[in-house]
Amino acid sequence: MLKWRLFIFLSIFISLPALAQFRVEVTGVGLTQIPVAIAAFRGDDAVPQKIASIVQADLERSGQFRAIDASSVSMDESSRPDVSHWRQKGADALVTGSIAKLADGRYDVRMRLWDVVRGQDMGGQSYAVVVGDLRLVAHRVADFVYEKLTGDKGIFSTRIAYVTKVGSSYNLWIADADGEGAQSALNSAEPIISPSWAPNGSQIAYVSFESRKPVIFVHDVASGKRRLVANFKGSNSAPTWSPDGKTLAVTLSRDGGSQLFLLDSIGGEPRRLAQSSAIDTEPVFTPDGRVIYFVSDRGGAPQIYRMPATGGNAERVTFAGTYNISPSLSADGKWLAYISRVSGVFKLHVMDLATGVTNAITDTTADENPSFSPNSRLIIYATQQAGREALMTTTLDGKIKARLAGQKGDIREPDWGPVQK
Repeated sequence: MLKWRLFIFLSIFISLPALAQFRVEVTGVGLTQIPVAIAAFRGDDAVPQKIASIVQADLERSGQFRAIDASSVSMDESSRPDVSHWRQKGADALVTGSIAKLADGRYDVRMRLWDVVRGQDMGGQSYAVVVGDLRLVAHRVADFVYEKLTGDKGIFSTRIAYVTKVGSSYNLWIADADGEGAQSALNSAEPIISPSWAPNGSQIAYVSFESRKPVIFVHDVASGKRRLVANFKGSNSAPTWSPDGKTLAVTLSRDGGSQLFLLDSIGGEPRRLAQSSAIDTEPVFTPDGRVIYFVSDRGGAPQIYRMPATGGNAERVTFAGTYNISPSLSADGKWLAYISRVSGVFKLHVMDLATGVTNAITDTTADENPSFSPNSRLIIYATQQAGREALMTTTLDGKIKARLAGQKGDIREPDWGPVQK
């Protein structure tokens, strides 16, 4: 019996063309959303990236905000708004700003956030960046607005990793959190699976089949260089980082069967976590690094378990359904996302770890590989929608979803990177 992650991967990768650029489509209505107006930045029409539009798309995709139309208004960061006008339009907050080209070719981007209910200036930011960083600046503006209005960290300037297949070519991509600006980190004629971001965002571990079997590499994002960390006898798969970035939990079959091991992130001799005759795979650390959640068929069918990160007795976590895989833990330690097979279809579920209450939050039937945003508010996952491959983000209650999908192709294996410090 093959490990489920490898089996699912090999059975669903289809030879279709894929695009690196995504289109964002937001659907659903949240119960409580902050109404925010984002005026066109002064000078926005003379630059290749429309800052205000990117900020609005970010905020809407989070599910926390509802846009108030301000498309016909242009205001810069020094403008004092007529707060009564914006209150009448239903806005609680207003974002204004400007963008201007500097003599050295860079762009000066400035913004300000207003609480129009209280008539208060909530602060602003300014940046001087090259043209290639304009989208990043827009995401940082959205992060600023999000944090000021919700109290939580924004995640729009983070990155995601994912895999595509075009014909016989596989690509590992790194993109902005909205799917734009994708760059290929690796192209291979053999499958690539299981990308996993290091906690500091500087490296990605992944599994490559280029040796005609699964082996684990660690890729340095800045330099593009990589190192081989696990090429033991048999299968080497399912890498995940410990919170301190020093250790990888991996699945190895070198001793027979698929078992969990700990491995220094620079390589070396692995340390087996448990003695089991079952298939144990897909490990993931809790945020404090003390516990590992994983998938095992020790009860007869794939279910999610947890055990101390130093090894020891395993405790079963999922009980509903006979097939539960692909665990992902939120950074705040409160939520477990996973895929459950229900009546023959695969759906994303979210469990409240404090109560054990679980809810299916999608209406699609081929969901895979959930990964939480760094602020624990969103989940990215792969699925099929209307017969097409897609990456989606969803709020934890499933009420707001955004499709991050290319026009064609097979898009798989998403992993959401950390906040860059």
